[in-house]
Amino acid sequence: MQRQKSILSFLQKPSPENQPTGGPPSYADMLDRWPEANQDPRRSFSVPEKPLKDPSPDIQGTDTPPEKPRRPILSAGVPATDDDDKNAARSFSSIMHKFTREDRSESISKGNQDDSGSLSSHFKSDTLEEDHRYMKHETPTYEHSKYHYSVFKDDSKGMEPLHFELNADVLGPETPAMRPLVPRLKRVQEDPCDSENKYDSLLLSSSKRLKSIQDSVIEQKAHGEVHESLTSKFEWLNPSAIRDANGRRPNDPLYDKRTLYIPPDALNKMSASQKQYWSAKCRYMDVVLFFKVGKFYELYELDAEIGQRELDWKMTMSGVGKCRQVGISEAGIGDAVQKLIARGYKVGRMEQLETSDQAKARGRASVIQRKLVEVSTPSTITDGSMGPDAVHLLSLKESSVNGSTIYGFAFLDCAALKFWVGSVSDDDSHAALGSLLMQVSPREVIHESSGLSEETHRTLTKYASAGSTKVQMTPAMPSIDFLDASEVRKLIHSKGYFRGSSNSWSSTFDCLMNHDLIICALGGLVGHLSRLMLDDALRNGELLPYHVYKSCLRMDGQTLVNLEIFSNNVDGGQSGTLYKYLDHCITASGKRLLRRWICHPLKNIDDINDRLNIVEGLIKDSGVTYIIAEYLRRLPDLERLLGCVKATVGSSSMLLLPLVGERVLKQRIKAFGSLVKGLRVGINLLSVLQKKNHEISSLSTIVNLPMLSELDELLHQYEVALDDDFPRYQDHDVKDSDAETLAVLVELFVGKATEWSQVINALNCIDVLQSFAQAAFQSHGSMSRPVFLPANSDHMDSHRDSKGPTLRMKGLWHPYAVAENEDGLVPNDIYLGQDSDGHHPCALLLTGPNMGGKSTLLRATCLAVILAQLGCYVPCEMCALSPADVIFTRLGATDRIMSGESTFLVECAETASVLQNATQDSLVLLDELGRGTSTFDGYAIAYAVLRHLVERVRCRLLFATHYHPLTKEFASHPHVSLQHMACAFKARAGCSFDGDGDLVFLYRLASGACPESYGLQVALMAGIRKQVVETASKASQRMKLMIGENFKSSEGRSKFSSLHEEWLKTLLSISGINNDYWDDDASDTLLCLWHELKGFYR
Repeated sequence: MQRQKSILSFLQKPSPENQPTGGPPSYADMLDRWPEANQDPRRSFSVPEKPLKDPSPDIQGTDTPPEKPRRPILSAGVPATDDDDKNAARSFSSIMHKFTREDRSESISKGNQDDSGSLSSHFKSDTLEEDHRYMKHETPTYEHSKYHYSVFKDDSKGMEPLHFELNADVLGPETPAMRPLVPRLKRVQEDPCDSENKYDSLLLSSSKRLKSIQDSVIEQKAHGEVHESLTSKFEWLNPSAIRDANGRRPNDPLYDKRTLYIPPDALNKMSASQKQYWSAKCRYMDVVLFFKVGKFYELYELDAEIGQRELDWKMTMSGVGKCRQVGISEAGIGDAVQKLIARGYKVGRMEQLETSDQAKARGRASVIQRKLVEVSTPSTITDGSMGPDAVHLLSLKESSVNGSTIYGFAFLDCAALKFWVGSVSDDDSHAALGSLLMQVSPREVIHESSGLSEETHRTLTKYASAGSTKVQMTPAMPSIDFLDASEVRKLIHSKGYFRGSSNSWSSTFDCLMNHDLIICALGGLVGHLSRLMLDDALRNGELLPYHVYKSCLRMDGQTLVNLEIFSNNVDGGQSGTLYKYLDHCITASGKRLLRRWICHPLKNIDDINDRLNIVEGLIKDSGVTYIIAEYLRRLPDLERLLGCVKATVGSSSMLLLPLVGERVLKQRIKAFGSLVKGLRVGINLLSVLQKKNHEISSLSTIVNLPMLSELDELLHQYEVALDDDFPRYQDHDVKDSDAETLAVLVELFVGKATEWSQVINALNCIDVLQSFAQAAFQSHGSMSRPVFLPANSDHMDSHRDSKGPTLRMKGLWHPYAVAENEDGLVPNDIYLGQDSDGHHPCALLLTGPNMGGKSTLLRATCLAVILAQLGCYVPCEMCALSPADVIFTRLGATDRIMSGESTFLVECAETASVLQNATQDSLVLLDELGRGTSTFDGYAIAYAVLRHLVERVRCRLLFATHYHPLTKEFASHPHVSLQHMACAFKARAGCSFDGDGDLVFLYRLASGACPESYGLQVALMAGIRKQVVETASKASQRMKLMIGENFKSSEGRSKFSSLHEEWLKTLLSISGINNDYWDDDASDTLLCLWHELKGFYR
């Protein structure tokens, strides 16, 4: 308790003069502020001829008073004496109960007429059940003060109208696009079917003749209004006249769709509240802008169209100038914003900066001040509905240096308040950019409108459709949003951005290259966030370096797609992916760390073994695993809570807003309390693990842990303060002094943000490591700890004594492409590269029938290597390998129609990346290379690529093909092993052709080449008609006879490889040398060749 006093002893309660004055306005006070009778509430919207030079959203004025709440509808024309007030109300109620529907549940109106709380609904009477439960014909007159209504009374003699009128002065003035009670005729015009059903249910005893007459009137009225309701009144909003702030039309290359040009004469005719809206909207045309009116939020014009289309709200043509509008009540604004953001829209909210009493204090006719205070986008959301996956906003800057493409990038996780910056050099394949996009998985990409090459646009388009989440491309103006590096530096220094970093923000670039390019990309991100009112995130954010490939197993974007690491190739979901297989994480922040680890598998053997030691200990000691799981289940999302708390430092503008400020303060108190309580659970878990004599106690070898004893004592002080000031922090009753108390606590807490981050990171690591243990424990087949052999990368020569890369796996099975029972699991052995037991070829030439399991085996091999270098157990009985530096894959047959790339072009582009970047320590997978073109061209390319990788690169290679002559060419090659996926074929008795029979896939790897691919049998299995397959069988036999002669020489090549051919050519050239030209070089060459032959055939 003494420590609590020491922390908060300098707090001072707010003085009375600093207390906010006023409260919710009384009804009588609001009545005093309605306009004079000679004011015309139907003044049309007009906007300025050119944009405001410094348009301020909080414009004040005197022509549009604040809105007031609903008033009971009373019958007009009845003297309002004291004696008659109660009688009039009872009389009206006794009349209206006759028009109540029998099924009251059906009276709930659709769209925003009722449950969305539109402005039209605030004219309802408090004595009425629902405004749709009685039939009314509205005839709005062109007098300012009155609306006339007719309500039909049902009796035995027919329909008798009851007339009453509403005084517009009582109901209040019209604000921008506030609509009066929607006429019955217009509601029928908007939804004829729905209105007709309501009409029938209300007038159960009406005659068909009366209904026919009324329907004809409705049809005539609707015909005259339909065109007017679908187009904007404002000419400067129509597509034929719309311009940006600089007067450019949409067909101009420099057109800025974010801004709007408003003629000055239109602006001069606006009321103050109209200016409030349009002064903000003209700068945020790409944002759906909600405008606060009393207890409602409204959308106008183009935004109203979005509300009608996306949220199924009813649009009306009413209010000032018959402006198109939709609206919703305060209670429903949160759900509406979330729905729009989920569908890809940016959403802003213009809030009221004062109460009606505060506005009244400035003058009887003063308008309530409003300001745009918040803009939410799909890439900057921070609420709890965003799910566990990280949401990233990426800024990209492209440059060319010495013929190579360099990308500077900066991206943000707004919920965690973390910024990352870096650069990557790329070649013509754009593999590095693809890897960046797959790793970051951005929700939105900001780029210069004319700053990216066509190839970069193609790459962005390609990987934007790789996952299940749509990526939004946001072009920005080069000279406005992407500033020079020097200007960005000045801006960051002047604004005090990135104060949340442990060191100076500029020190982040010490381990990076291409500083100016990176800073330009960061400037684009800073400008975008500043426009979205996220300066608090910029000031308190943490800036970190990001490396796409540094010190890790490299996997380019195409490899991540081909191996289905994060999303499958069927529907883009996570089912059937490596991430889904490994994801047994309990916390949301642990899931995000798992994804980062999968993107960057380790290469250092010591680091890998440190992880494996902990995973092995967790597998052996289930008691510790249970304790960890129990603690982790009690943890909230600490990473995001810390970001949320850090974002509130120095941020008090939202707390000053009436009503909204109280809600925001309650959210901040809850976030801070949840963070403190969650950290207590986390520190207790770390303390328990450090005390146990267990492998998990070596966690310090993986993460940097602070001194837990000091943090434990400090955290206790915050717990005491929290219990004293906010005992019910999850639902705290806000007091005047709470804002200042919380600000002091948060400022002190954030001073140790680096230590808190280290604790959270340690908890995340524990979560991921226990997830690895759970994946091994819950597997269908045998799992083993991989054994890593030291790699020797300095052996590019062909000396027989050199030890190349090794990959040995016994009983390998695909980790998640197996049947639910273990009977469907078929293990296979893979041996590639040299080892201490003997010589093994580094390349596997794989053949077999279609659907025989070749692609599954290739993927299983790659996944096993990735799992091993992540620090996981591997799905096999035994695994020994040297670490791989890069994994390349060329799998499947796809085209890119939108980017104009054919199937074969895609094949060649991916193969080119392999040939340019593969090293001896790489693992390469090529599946059916060359099938996208003619047979002979495809075979020639497959032969040349295979020979280059085997003889020049000498990497670990798995090459699957249906070109059987390749098996003859490389049958005796010392670096190639021939194997095939076994199958059993049994011909049927009395079959009409040779290929008619039963084909059984064994999914077992066997030595040698497969005799054929059994394509005709697979065609029958696929449902091709038997008659067609018979014709194909005959054609196949003829083609084999015709083409067989061309490959006759390959039959003799089975004992004579391409490598032997090169040796023979060299020997022949030497033997033809004249003795006069014989020298030591020729002798050395012959001697080397002799040693080569002797070594391979020893």
